Amino acid sequence: MQEPYSPPKYFQIRRDIISMVQRGELAPGNPVPSENEIIEKYQVSNTTARKALHELEKEGWVTRIKGKGTFVKNYTVVRAINRIFGFTKNMIEAGRKPATKLTGFHLRKGDHTQVVNGREFTMRGPYCEIERVRYADGIPMMSETRYISLQFCPEIHRRNLEHSLYQIFEKDYGIVLTEINQMVSAVIIEGAALEVFQLEKPSPAFRVEGVSFCGKDMIVEMEDSVYRGDMYRFAAKAVR
Repeated sequence: MQEPYSPPKYFQIRRDIISMVQRGELAPGNPVPSENEIIEKYQVSNTTARKALHELEKEGWVTRIKGKGTFVKNYTVVRAINRIFGFTKNMIEAGRKPATKLTGFHLRKGDHTQVVNGREFTMRGPYCEIERVRYADGIPMMSETRYISLQFCPEIHRRNLEHSLYQIFEKDYGIVLTEINQMVSAVIIEGAALEVFQLEKPSPAFRVEGVSFCGKDMIVEMEDSVYRGDMYRFAAKAVR
């Protein structure tokens, strides 16, 4: 009987270190195990240890600084809150590979109301409520609940909701967002949310609540999202 295939040792080491980064055990800027530490832990040659670190650097997970060591690359993504663009475009601009997983779906008949920046907004029903997890290079970056108007986007629940909603709005419904009102607050990822974000201990995060318009008082969607605090920075610009 043929023995089962076993990946090369350097690949297993690389996979272990990537998992530590994804779980938050190795934060951006933290040193990763050195060649000597890898040799000792995995009982491999210096060639194998060096190759594992080289592959991690080549794939953009780490940065090697001569004379200092190898460090987790800063994966922080800047999200400009004064620009109208979605997660997919944001990740592509940051050089990340975006992906989306649909985790929940409901059709609602009633209205949906949220308070954003002290003002109450109501989106008339019916609407489609979806829950999604958004990834960059396989790392869970945000968890979101979105409420989409079925008046403006009929049958949207029959579209592939793991694609960019902004692209669906424009391509399938001819809708271009003209205004987004958002409120950002600080929260903690804990409890059941830890599993969603593949984290082992409570972690700071940003909660973003928002309402999107395609014209005066024409609400297309509303959102309630949580962004990993160690993966995001929010940028705003004000002019006088």
